[in-house]
Amino acid sequence: MAGVAAGVGVFAVWDLIAAVEGAVLSRGLARAVAPLRRAGGEGREPTAPERRRLAVLAAAALLGAGWLVAGPLAGAVLAAGGPWAVVALVRARRRRWREALAAGAPVAARALADALAGRHSLRGALSAVAADGGVATPAGGELRAVARALALGEPTEEALTRLRERAGPGPWETLVAAMLLQREAGGDLAGLLRGTADALEEAARLERDARTATAQARFTGLLVCALPCAAAVLAELARPGYLAGLAQSPLTIWLAGCAVAFQLTALLLITRLARIRE
Repeated sequence: MAGVAAGVGVFAVWDLIAAVEGAVLSRGLARAVAPLRRAGGEGREPTAPERRRLAVLAAAALLGAGWLVAGPLAGAVLAAGGPWAVVALVRARRRRWREALAAGAPVAARALADALAGRHSLRGALSAVAADGGVATPAGGELRAVARALALGEPTEEALTRLRERAGPGPWETLVAAMLLQREAGGDLAGLLRGTADALEEAARLERDARTATAQARFTGLLVCALPCAAAVLAELARPGYLAGLAQSPLTIWLAGCAVAFQLTALLLITRLARIRE
């Protein structure tokens, strides 16, 4: 019984060590990717040390993936694109956050108009809407940040200006301009906000209609651009070393370089043509 107990104890210790290591690894990984979560959830730009940690993590992941799939050379090439991939991912997440923030602008404008119609001042309306919680995140989160800044004594102009800078060009720029203009010139701000909310919703509807109308064309263009890459992958799978054999001919390398340049140009043109202008 003592021997069995000792053997079970050894397994228990090993399991405990594995659990502790896993917890430490998971916490470290969570800390490393936390800037990405904040970029998508709060729209915050990572600091320089955070960007360096994300770049190292992305380079290591791409190096391992490329090494396992195609060898050390491919892994090194992919790892070189780690910092660029991090920058692109952070920008994409912040862009989605700004899009979600812009989508909540009409609701926030109507809530502020209702608060102003209830005899609140602009500062009081901002605090009331933030405390009510009727505006969904991220727009509600930004209004709560403005309300906290106002409660600490920050001037209204500075709090609204910071909100406009974080939200970027778009609906919030219009709303902040309307609120600041009313403070200087007076007028019916509640009616102006309701009219602005209607205009913003109409613009969003038109943008959705435009994206729907061009969805098939955009998908077809991207599919045509992806076909050569898929053909190259299938050829390599069917005959390993086929692409390496082609690379031995200078003429083939030159033609492949021209093809890649044309494909990238086509992708850029498709993205530019499909962009919805305001």
